[in-house]
Order: sequence, then structure tokens, then C-alpha cells
Amino acid sequence: MAERTLCLDIGSGTQDVYYHLPDLEPENCPKFVLPSPARRVAARLAALTAAAKPVYLCGHNMGGGFFKAFRAHRKADLPLAAHPDAVWALTDDPRRLEDTMGVTVTEHRPDGYVPLPLSDYDPGFWSCFLAAAGLPEPECVMACAQDHGLHPGKSSREGRFKLWERFLREADGHPEALVYETPPPELTRLATLQTAIGGGPVADTAAAAVLGMLTDPAIKARSVETGVMLVNVGNSHTVAALVHRQRIYGIYEHHTGMLPADDVWNDLERFRRGDLTNAEVFDKGGHGSLTLAFPETAGIFPHTCVIGPKRALLRGFDVTFPSPGADMMLTACFGLVDWLRRRR
Repeated sequence: MAERTLCLDIGSGTQDVYYHLPDLEPENCPKFVLPSPARRVAARLAALTAAAKPVYLCGHNMGGGFFKAFRAHRKADLPLAAHPDAVWALTDDPRRLEDTMGVTVTEHRPDGYVPLPLSDYDPGFWSCFLAAAGLPEPECVMACAQDHGLHPGKSSREGRFKLWERFLREADGHPEALVYETPPPELTRLATLQTAIGGGPVADTAAAAVLGMLTDPAIKARSVETGVMLVNVGNSHTVAALVHRQRIYGIYEHHTGMLPADDVWNDLERFRRGDLTNAEVFDKGGHGSLTLAFPETAGIFPHTCVIGPKRALLRGFDVTFPSPGADMMLTACFGLVDWLRRRR
């Protein structure tokens, strides 16, 4: 890779950033763990709520990690309006937003409303941030985020797992297939993000994290010899992938914090054996569980590697806590860089 490449993993709590500079070793490249854009939006909205100000959400689709602040504003019976491009950060059904949540959807900011821009990536912020750090502008930007997808009339959890099922069956489970130069039409958040970053590749965070974990020589070796279960315990979602020889044979997704640690581990133990049904996870509030037929060489995917800001949830169980690239918070970013390096 000969380009200065800014890589971002945009989550609900943090955005984890690796700035690849081709003339430096990876250890000397700048790295940042910053509050997520959704957290910044939530903080600004909470301040406007405290000031009893009417708010106009403008900008674009983004992660919905500010939804609690949105509900608090409406619970305070304060006016709120949204631009048609911004409503997708809150719902797949703009009419429902108007009818049941009291939000006015309008292309024009009502008089007296304070504008609150929505965006997963703000070029102005990054120009100022990098300049303040004495760093040059990037020549390429890559980013990953979790996109539930646009599924009007359906549960977003159900719709997201249909995308996983299609991926596992059509892409033969190869995680690099979830790094997109052109995102599928359902992935509207990733499409908006790609436009914001200037057209660079975008990916689902789960796939980028798998690619990043496989850059760790020990994990890669175990995935070749037997299967491995790779778990990312994020601030909002816990995602597990059963991986053998660069291929994903199963996906499990749930909401972090919805289940106690013992129940999560019980789910994972059954998942690694292919005994956990999609309905069981969905009925408990998770996204789902899906496994393909396992190759004999994978066994029961006996090794479990855990990353993520909430990975202490699984402390005390039979797991290892690796640090790919010497910083596990940047695992997905390392996966993006490795994808781009091999692609070019």
C-alpha cells in the first residue's frame, strides 16, 4: 500500500481509527480510540433537551446510537423535526416516525428549531483533527460499521440475518466478500458512509473484525488446524463467527448486556456445536444464529478468541484475549488494511 489510508471502525460507543502511513512501521502509525459520532450526537441532543430547545435533525443516515437521547427529548414533550434524509438513522418507516413518535418530517428547518447534523463521517472534523495532530490529509479513507439494512415492513433484526444467510450461502462464507466497493442496495448506511468518505471501500464491522483477527499468526494457524470461534463483544452487539481455513461457517449476534455472562457462554457453547437455533436467539431479543454444515477438520471449533471493548464479560471462561496488531480495539481496521493490501 503506497497511499496514506485512514481506516475507521465506527461503533455505537467508540470509533476506532488506524492511520496507515506507508513509510512507517505499523507500530509507529497513528492510532485513535475516540467517542463515536452517535455519542457526540446524543450528547448534543441531551444538552438541547436540557435547554428545552426544539431540534431539527438534518444531515444523513448514520448509526442509531443516539436513540435513547431522542426518546428522552420526545418524553420531555419537546418539538422535534427531521429532514427526509436523516430519518433513516431512526427508522425504516418514516410514516411511523410521524404518526407514533410525533416527529415532523420536512425538507425545511422550522423556524426556531436548532439544527443537529447527523453523519457517521464528517470530513471537516477529520481535517481539523489531523491538522491539530500535525498529520497530512489521507489519500484514501476506508470505513466499517454495522448496518442492519433497510427492510421496510420487517424487523431489522430479521432483515439483517437474512443478509447473513445470503452471504454465507452465496459468497461461500469468505469474509472478504463483505468488504464492498459497491454495497448491496439494502445497506443504506454503508452506502451513505461510502459517499461521505469519498468513495473508498466500506465493510460490515463483523467481517472486518474477522479479517483483522486472522492477521494474528496464532489465530490464523489455529483456524487452519481446527476451527476457531472469533467473538467480538462490542458496546451494543456481541458477534461470534465460526471460522475454518479463511471461511465463516456460522454467525451468532445478540445485544451486549441483554443476557448475563453465563447465558452468553451457554449460547456460544451450543453455537460452536451447531445446536443453537435462530429462533431461540431471536426470541430472546438477539439477531439470530446460523450455521452451515461443518467440515470434519473443524471439529467443534474448540478455540475461542475474544476481542471488543466489553470482552471482560467472558473473563473466567475458556477463552483467550488476543491483541491483533498489538491493539485489539483496532482489529477491524487492521482487517481493512490487510484486505486493501491483498487487493492491490
